[in-house]
Amino acid sequence: MTDALSQMLADRDWILADGATGTNLFNMGLASGDAPEFWNVDHTDRIRALYSGFVNAGSDMFLTNTFGGNAARLKLHDGQKRVGELNRAGAELGREVADASGRKVVVAGSMGPTGEIMEPMGPLSYDSAVEIFHEQAEALKDGGADVVWIETISAPDEFKAAAQAADMAGIAWCGTMSFDTAGRTMMGITSAELARIVDKMPNAPVAFGANCGVGASDLLRTMLGFSAAGAEKPLIAKGNAGIPKYVDGAILYDGTPELMADYAVLARDCGAKIIGGCCGTTPAHLERMRSALEETPRGPRPSLEQIAQAIGGFSSESDGTDGAAPPARTRRRRARG
Repeated sequence: MTDALSQMLADRDWILADGATGTNLFNMGLASGDAPEFWNVDHTDRIRALYSGFVNAGSDMFLTNTFGGNAARLKLHDGQKRVGELNRAGAELGREVADASGRKVVVAGSMGPTGEIMEPMGPLSYDSAVEIFHEQAEALKDGGADVVWIETISAPDEFKAAAQAADMAGIAWCGTMSFDTAGRTMMGITSAELARIVDKMPNAPVAFGANCGVGASDLLRTMLGFSAAGAEKPLIAKGNAGIPKYVDGAILYDGTPELMADYAVLARDCGAKIIGGCCGTTPAHLERMRSALEETPRGPRPSLEQIAQAIGGFSSESDGTDGAAPPARTRRRRARG
């Protein structure tokens, strides 16, 4: 059978995804350093509210609260034996909200990185990564997720391991990498390289693209990189709501709903078919994004200059697709926020 997301993609010119999980849960009282996945069992009312907020704002799909729900990440909170329980619960709550919405809403089971470095640079073997992701994918499927959503990955082998795990679980998948180091992932992958990786995979995704990163402008440049590389699969754009700023002891994102509305239209015109927000994106942003997508006619593919003029400049001169060497890494990947 064709999965629900593929059916929706066949019927729609664009799909509005959701916003930030972490940002919205912090607004509900999640403490820094706590595992949000525990809330799938301990605070089910708040997770229902998270999902419902996205659906009520107009999202056609949303991600489950399971980004860090793999055994490697949960081990940091002594929760490595609760992978099945927490992922199944997160997906079940999502299924409940989607089915009660009165319209077709896709539930995407979020699977973030393990937090480990893959061999030969680190200790995590490919087979171990597949095993870790497979456990999570099976639980998300059991809970009622329509697809698995692999996100914020930086290493190609980890991306492939998660994809293989989804295939073993018999569930369709999507995948995004985070291009947060001058247009490259933390492990140096460019948009063109990801497009080539996806093109050669035996178990192709329903869609692929980019999430998180630095800011909305940089993410749109990455989308143009996918298109220039000849990507044929539907593209995903899930950019942050502006740039993070430290204000009164909290991380805030400066992207207004108006800026994210402009970003959504530009993302569509850059070639993205699934458009949402990542860190800092709230239901208020999503409402404006949906209105803009519905009311603004499709335009030509924008230039870099038009993107910069509309929503701000880029964080680096190059995105790596011009052959420029990646800069030295000075920071680690952020969790999806």
